[in-house]
Amino acid sequence: MSQLSEETASGGTGATGPGTTGAGAFAADVMNGGADDPTATDAGVDAFDVFSRDCPSRVALEHITGRWGGLTLSALADDPLRFNALRRRVDGVSEKMLSQTLQALERDGLVIREAQPVNPPHVEYRLSPLGRQAAARLRDLIALVEEQMPEVLAARGRYDEGRGAGWQRGQK
Repeated sequence: MSQLSEETASGGTGATGPGTTGAGAFAADVMNGGADDPTATDAGVDAFDVFSRDCPSRVALEHITGRWGGLTLSALADDPLRFNALRRRVDGVSEKMLSQTLQALERDGLVIREAQPVNPPHVEYRLSPLGRQAAARLRDLIALVEEQMPEVLAARGRYDEGRGAGWQRGQK
């Protein structure tokens, strides 16, 4: 279970408090050059190793590259969006999952939530500078995947032929 799921299940807000080493602290440390993390070196992020089981960068990476995180960041790359516009753009995401995704990305310092004091409430989401960096890299990956889909589909066909047509679940 991801950290976000655990916090949500336990009623946590996902807020980062003093002395925490969660993904929010990771993003803050990157933005501050690692000043708040006693394990960080003078260079800032040298102490983080995504391959280490306990490294908070794993949680941040999960939020960025997860199914809804990557799509949400990419959708916000062009313009700020309100919640329902973002939900329409990220086709298939439930209201609950989008809300949890936005909270995780906001906590990690990738998304900024701006609530306007008007009636009815007007809330917009936009990328932070760190979020723009992540979204640019994600968009390159998305472009690669979309460009190479004929090759991917051909490879899947070859693989499926070798395994028999009925082995996969949920395939269309």
